[in-house]
Amino acid sequence: MRILKLTEETQKDILENLLKRSPNNYGEFEGRVNAIIEEVRAKRDEAVFAYTKQFDGAEISADNILVTEDEIREAYELVDETLLSVIRKSLVNIKKYHEKQLPNSWFTTEDGVILGQKVTALETAGVYVPGGKAVYPSSVLMNVLPAKVAGVDRIVMCTPPGRDGKVYPSTLVAAKEAGVDEIYKVGGAQAIAAMAFGTESIPKVDKIVGPGNIYVALAKKAVFGYVSIDSIAGPSEILVLADEIANPRYVAADLLSQAEHDEMASAILITTSQKLADEVSKEVDGFVAELSRKEIIQKSLDHYGYILVADTMDEAIATVNEIASEHMEIVTKDPFHVMTKIRNAGAIFIGEYSSEPLGDYFAGPNHVLPTNGTAKFFSALSVDEFIKKSSIISFSREALAPLSEDIQKFAKSEGLTAHANSIRVRFDEDDTNVN
Repeated sequence: MRILKLTEETQKDILENLLKRSPNNYGEFEGRVNAIIEEVRAKRDEAVFAYTKQFDGAEISADNILVTEDEIREAYELVDETLLSVIRKSLVNIKKYHEKQLPNSWFTTEDGVILGQKVTALETAGVYVPGGKAVYPSSVLMNVLPAKVAGVDRIVMCTPPGRDGKVYPSTLVAAKEAGVDEIYKVGGAQAIAAMAFGTESIPKVDKIVGPGNIYVALAKKAVFGYVSIDSIAGPSEILVLADEIANPRYVAADLLSQAEHDEMASAILITTSQKLADEVSKEVDGFVAELSRKEIIQKSLDHYGYILVADTMDEAIATVNEIASEHMEIVTKDPFHVMTKIRNAGAIFIGEYSSEPLGDYFAGPNHVLPTNGTAKFFSALSVDEFIKKSSIISFSREALAPLSEDIQKFAKSEGLTAHANSIRVRFDEDDTNVN
């Protein structure tokens, strides 16, 4: 891996390079995606079936687009019992963590005034699960369980079929275990459009979550406003902040755990130790030579892999906060103290045994995280994404009376005399002057 001295200039160059991976820079694909969306919106099932044939090579119709119970039973027969056991253990941890996020409705009462907040789950949520070369049952759990815990009435899932018209068995098993109500065999931008607007077969949902390729990312961006979305996910990324106490072999392994996702993934080490930087670089070379996805890893490192050597830990932390990585590991002498200074990160892993894949699969916190610097203002997928909050306001006549004149003055200052009148009539019904 390339080793650079951390300066204002290197930081600026790296940030500019990382931003090239943002879905906001996929403009060349927007026209194609918008055409697909409009076709699905207009022709509904007909367009969905045609695009599924075109892109996935599968013959899908109203008769077979919905995954049946027989197909799910078959999937259970095909999934290894050991994997099923792991899925169930992971599910317990994820569910338990997200149950702690559940907010409560609340009310206060005082002198004729009732104020509060009513928490209500969304009625319908749509979960997108990629297919193609990728099989991610872990993502099924991470996207479905927060909705389930929130109390969403109806959870539907869309995932592309293979040429045989079937869905990966592990995907189906994970969906069944997590509590998905309906699974539809459709992928890509056409799946996002179908869930956003509804078709004869696929229901319109209130919110769409889940990762996908460029087409899926742009489709989610395009339908936002017609439905809610979680985020527009970019390529995976990891940043490790370490000092001289870190194990270089562990650090190298963790960096590569994200670099293997795809050629646009980012892996960065920021350290105050030149010795550690040199050792990690050597360990990376050794691992790359023996790992199965070496070609993908090498391209990722060549384009978006960096080892930055900082003069001070404060300088390193400032750069960490500027990059705002999706996954961030702290391996330093006093990691919890350092953690208090981290402002921007999707998920923070503390200590040398808290490696990033622990969060991907088993710990419990959600692995759907903000990318491309959006951790400065976005959070991990959570129960909050699947609920709404309604304000509750109730005043008695006695409670409103002393506020009446103030409210009228405020309204009149904005030229909204009907607003003022709405208050006035409750206390002076004989007065017809509303100016």
